[in-house]
Amino acid sequence: MPFAAAMSEHPLTAHAVGEVTGAVLERIGTRPDLATVFVTEPHAGALEDAMRTVEEVLHPLVSIGCAAESVLGPHREVEQSAAVVLFAGHTGPLLPVSLDAVPGPDHDAVFHGWPGQMPFAPRALVLVTDPYSFPAEAFLAWMEHHHPGVPVVGGMASAARGPGGNRLALGTTVRTTGAVGVVLGPGTDVSTVVSQGCRPFGHPVVVTGAEESLIFELAGRPALEQLLVQARSGLSEEEAARIQAGGVHLGRVMDEHRDGFGPGDFLVRNVIGADRATGALAVTDVVPVGTTVQFHLRDAASADEDLRTLMASQTADAALVFTCNGRGTRLFGRPHHDVGVLAEELGAVPMAGFFAAGELGPVGGRNFLHGFTASVALLRDPAPGATPPARPSGESR
Repeated sequence: MPFAAAMSEHPLTAHAVGEVTGAVLERIGTRPDLATVFVTEPHAGALEDAMRTVEEVLHPLVSIGCAAESVLGPHREVEQSAAVVLFAGHTGPLLPVSLDAVPGPDHDAVFHGWPGQMPFAPRALVLVTDPYSFPAEAFLAWMEHHHPGVPVVGGMASAARGPGGNRLALGTTVRTTGAVGVVLGPGTDVSTVVSQGCRPFGHPVVVTGAEESLIFELAGRPALEQLLVQARSGLSEEEAARIQAGGVHLGRVMDEHRDGFGPGDFLVRNVIGADRATGALAVTDVVPVGTTVQFHLRDAASADEDLRTLMASQTADAALVFTCNGRGTRLFGRPHHDVGVLAEELGAVPMAGFFAAGELGPVGGRNFLHGFTASVALLRDPAPGATPPARPSGESR
């Protein structure tokens, strides 16, 4: 197998990094194409040392890393305590990227650091960003313009509570702003699973009155009234009560030409407010008049069902996983949920990732910034005798 991953919970950084590099070295040897290093906050101050050790022992072609609130690796998730997880693999052609965003002449972001020429057709971009200094949504729009159809999978570093506190690494260079990542080329089959953790209720309706992020009417009725009617007919009393606790979301159809809508057809966004006087709903998106939408409920059971449905029949030799820091025990009430589901569906393949302050991944063929989502890059060795390719990328409602 061309991939390996290892995790250590030792509180001393040198000891933890020694354990994971030794384990990966034993499994795949030196000179992998890619290495990723994710550490929790107790190890954040020694991220340079961790990266240097990985470089000196494994000699990867490209290594990236960051500090995060929590991390995940083979068989387990470690939340808010000391842990180091290392992933490495022979991926074939790849390019490192180190990005900065600066204001342009029209106050739009201008991005510096993208390779001027690509020696191969990119298969995917794995990206780690600082949420305080890097406008991820603007960059995804830039990618859509310059490299349409290339999936961007990753997350926002989550170890800091303010600007300048996050730590991102490209090789032994550690920075506190911008973004780092790796462009994967044709040497590895890559597909994505983006589980937004929701299930629909009620039925699809068309937006008949809206302005920017305010929705006034749905199918000719006040939006709030439409929500309450659909909740009463489609949810139990217990589920309907979760609407008051912020569990309701709105799914926007990505392809209006479909005859029906199911998993992968909705981009889910938060409903963040309601005005009883006007019946308007406020959402974290711009939803034009004429858009088909459907209300969604997010809870532990829905998130579990969504991830299991999307992972069913997927195959992979390895996985990079970026899950929201609002998932884990906060959502499911027990540890190791997401890695447990992936292990059940994929088997004991190497996997690594971190709990992010925002997740990047494609829905309906376009890349978006998400919340409360698990975004997964599934990697497969295309060499003869490797795991056969999975069905087309799964993407959630």
